Amino acid sequence: MKKRALITGITGQDGSYLAEFLLSRDYDVYGLVRRTSTVNFERIRHIQDQLTLIPGDLLDQTSLTQTLSQVQPQEVYNLAAQSFVQTSWNQPVFTGDVTALGVTRVLDAIRTVNPEIRFYQASSSEMFGKVREVPQKETTPFYPRSPYGVAKVYGHWITVNYRESYNLHATSGILFNHESPRRGLEFVTRKVTHHVARIKLGLTDELRIGNLEARRDWGFAGDYVEAMWLMLQQDTPDDFVVATGETHSVEELLQVAFGCLDLDWQQYAVQDERFMRPAEVDLLVGDPSKAGKTLGWEPKVSFTQLIQMMVEADYALLKDTLKP
Repeated sequence: MKKRALITGITGQDGSYLAEFLLSRDYDVYGLVRRTSTVNFERIRHIQDQLTLIPGDLLDQTSLTQTLSQVQPQEVYNLAAQSFVQTSWNQPVFTGDVTALGVTRVLDAIRTVNPEIRFYQASSSEMFGKVREVPQKETTPFYPRSPYGVAKVYGHWITVNYRESYNLHATSGILFNHESPRRGLEFVTRKVTHHVARIKLGLTDELRIGNLEARRDWGFAGDYVEAMWLMLQQDTPDDFVVATGETHSVEELLQVAFGCLDLDWQQYAVQDERFMRPAEVDLLVGDPSKAGKTLGWEPKVSFTQLIQMMVEADYALLKDTLKP
């Protein structure tokens, strides 16, 4: 019998890479998609005929319970969330309902339908926020600095709570920033690479950007979904930091991205107060040694390779749209 996996957030960056990965492992892959007329299937269009998409919503307990009863998956990957940090200040209640309470709804549906289902929760390095130690590891105390980070802390601890209370195979992956050509344009890495391509093609002449000093641990999303899968193959559920162990500033991001197309970032980048966070997370860098030791996982794509991949993809995409 083929294994069955259910992915919430399958139309997102991580969902699309995870769906590809699971299909390559001969899984039957099901995806939960919100009931809306504007769902964007662009990231999964190339594999959509190999997936089974089911309407449902993290805000609706009944739809989650019905979906689990219908699919009877062995594994559930909860990747759905209101995942843009900046938006979480404007929509804090909605962010909490989806990103925090949504996790509880999925866990409770699993407990009700089949407690043997293995569950993966997408936790986030934003939970560390105002960091207590460098680098951050599984035991580092959380100090979130945004409504999104606070919601992710709730999702993380409710996963631990259900694991310990109901003996569920429930695991959290504390993923540091992971990017790809499929990243949304609202995220800083994709915003930068997209603007670099637009500038090179003469479509714009500036990039407005926020804090250049903020530092992040950036990896490739395609590498990170393998770590998610490896966590659910373990006999014992646990929590793992997934990161590269390297940190880079936004200024370094600009240098590398503009350099890919032989441009000088200082001629085009303009700092803009509108893109400064009310409470900034200054330094994130993860310690992935536990994931390396227990899961045998390590990142394959370097920071420079990642940014080059994204710039080249954006340049090719934009150039193609300019063809008569």
